[in-house]
Amino acid sequence: MNATPRQSSVRATPAGWDEEEDERESLIFKRLSREEAEALRKREPSVSPWRVVIFQLLVGAVLAVVTGLLTGSLLSGLSSFYGALCVVVPGALMARGMTSRFARLNAGVAAVSFMMWEFGKIGVSVVMLMLAPKLVHGVSWPALLVALIVCIKIYWVALLWRGSKSVDEN
Repeated sequence: MNATPRQSSVRATPAGWDEEEDERESLIFKRLSREEAEALRKREPSVSPWRVVIFQLLVGAVLAVVTGLLTGSLLSGLSSFYGALCVVVPGALMARGMTSRFARLNAGVAAVSFMMWEFGKIGVSVVMLMLAPKLVHGVSWPALLVALIVCIKIYWVALLWRGSKSVDEN
């Protein structure tokens, strides 16, 4: 039997580029000093989850008023506000759970706590959506869903807040 040599697949890399070294360097963990950690917190400020929840509530209320005025229907305004509440109430529960002392014990507890609160948040949202026809008689689903989507997208605004703070401080 004639055995043919196997061709190895060689990827072209720029001269001086060592993928293994690059991979090792990315795995190195550098412990920060107290001063370095404080400087990092100043450069990359976190946004309070409560600030996001309050902003979601305000946007939802404004959206409900605008929807009610544009459609001339109190029911559309109420549906819109209920859609906002389907985001705000679970978000407030999540913020409460994530800012508790229990969630800050250690990284493992924080990760499990995050997962549990996230499942709870999704569950509360689903239950609130299922109860919408019973709580808001004659619910306007388009108004509810638009408000729900707009309030969910407020998280992107929170990321912009964070980005604008770090740019303003430099």
